[in-house]
Order: sequence, then C-alpha cells, then structure tokens
Amino acid sequence: MVSVSKGIFHALAASKGMKSLASRYGLRTERSLARRFVAGESVADGIAAARRIEAAGMSQTLDFLGEGVVTMAEADRATRAYLATINEIAAAHVGRNLSLKLTQLGLTVDRATCVDNLRRILDGATPHDFFVRIDMEDSRYTQVTFDIFETLWQQGYRNAGMVVQSYLPRTLADVRRMNALGARVRLVKGAYREPRRVAYRSKAQVDAAFIEIMRVLLTEGTFPAIATHDPAMLDATRAFARERNIGPERYEFQMLYGVRRDLQAQLTAQGHGMRVYIPFGQEWFPYFMRRLGERPANVGFVVRSLLRESSG
Repeated sequence: MVSVSKGIFHALAASKGMKSLASRYGLRTERSLARRFVAGESVADGIAAARRIEAAGMSQTLDFLGEGVVTMAEADRATRAYLATINEIAAAHVGRNLSLKLTQLGLTVDRATCVDNLRRILDGATPHDFFVRIDMEDSRYTQVTFDIFETLWQQGYRNAGMVVQSYLPRTLADVRRMNALGARVRLVKGAYREPRRVAYRSKAQVDAAFIEIMRVLLTEGTFPAIATHDPAMLDATRAFARERNIGPERYEFQMLYGVRRDLQAQLTAQGHGMRVYIPFGQEWFPYFMRRLGERPANVGFVVRSLLRESSG
C-alpha cells in the first residue's frame, strides 16, 4: 500500500496540471494545504518560520527548494539565488544552516559547472560561518554526489556535510567512509521511489538498516544527525545512546517542518538537540508531493483541499 501511495504522489508531482493548480492555491493563505509543510515561496517566509522554530528552543536549517534544472543559465540563477539567500539569512541573525541539491546547481547539465557552482556557494558561506548540507537525491545521483563532496573535502572545504539513506544497501559502506573523513552525516530513511535492484522495499529492512547505521554514526561519527519521525527509530536511538553513555551534545535529532510537531516539542523538552528543516521557494510542489506520499491517507487530503480552495 505504501509503495502504491508513493507511486501515486510521484505521478502527481510530475503532472503539469496539478502543479499549476497547486501553484495557484497551495500557499495562498496561512491555512492553505501546503502551508503545513512549506514555509512559503520567499526567503522572508523561510526566515519568519526560522524565528518561530528558534523561539521554541529548536535549531533550524533552511531548505531552498528546487531540483532538476535543465540549462546552465538556470543553474547559474539558482547559484546566485543561494548566494543572495546566504546574505539575507546572515542579515536576519538566525541560525546559519542551508540545505541544497546538486541537480539544482546543474548536475544533470554539466558536472564541472555543478562543482564550480557548489564551490561558489561554499566560498560565499564561509565568511558568514554557514554550514551547508548537501541533500541526497534519488539513486541515479548517489555516487556522483559522494564523488563531488569528497573532491571538495580534499580541497579543504569543511563547511559541508552529507545525507545518507538507509533504504540503499550501499549506505553502511558510505557512512564508514564519511566517518573516516570526519564529515558530518545526516541519516534518513529515503523518500524516493526506487527500483528493487538498488533499494530495500520492506519497512523491516529499511528500519533494520537505519538502526545499524545509526549505531555506527553515534559511536564513530562526527556530530551525526538522526533524521526521523518514526517513534521506534527515536526510541532505538535514545536507548543505544544511554547504553553507550553517549550524551545528547554528541548528536542531534532532525525533523521536517510541520511533521510530528508533538515529537519535536517533546524531544526538545527532554533536552535533546532538535533541528527542523524548513523548506521554502517557488519550486515547492515536488517536495510537497513526496511528503504526502509517505502516508497513504494523504491522497484524499490533498484532493479535498485543492477542490475546496479552488471553489472558495
């Protein structure tokens, strides 16, 4: 059922008609359907959400949404937008953490240009003491994403970190390599629809891999981020940390904006580090569809919401 749901939402994400409808109504008001998961379309919207998160005692990462540019001009525009975003965030005096995707910087157009664009962003981030998390996309880009990260790491860039996905069998080996470098790693389960030959399909397999990788990160990693909304994975992480006397200052939990806000508040109250990923930007629709696709019950929710708002 979960696989079917993900397939539906990935199909919706590719629909130009749905994207056009959602663009008109998805963020129109504070009660619009996408506002639960997306801060808004502007940097100012993201910064406003960041202030709210920080006022609640949590940290945040701003995630400027966009992926899959098809021209070098688009990649250059995205890069310049990131540099402008860095300046706006620095001027706002909120936490200085960003997340980006390499396809947004031209990975599928020209790899060398993508590397140059990423270097431009890291160079622009350094004077303002930003940390930049390089997001992991679907499995077509896993190896090249690691290759680019490791190339820049070897060139002395230390203000960047990686994301790994427990549904890929290769991930444990990748994590051991990142730990050996001293790179900061964010662990997620994975939200893309992948072929059987490259990814675990059962929840039990994904969860078992998540726990195994989490343990390696907590014992050998550099301030790892355990990113999950699954209470069982949270319990497993806290239990292992207690067993090994690993204090909460050595790792943090991460969750997505608008998802399990009850758990975000609970973990914060218990003294755990909690970082919330805050997405914003005009290209929010594919991200929104992936979030909805994680729960089959969301199919009815999105259709009812769009119909209600378009007739309002």
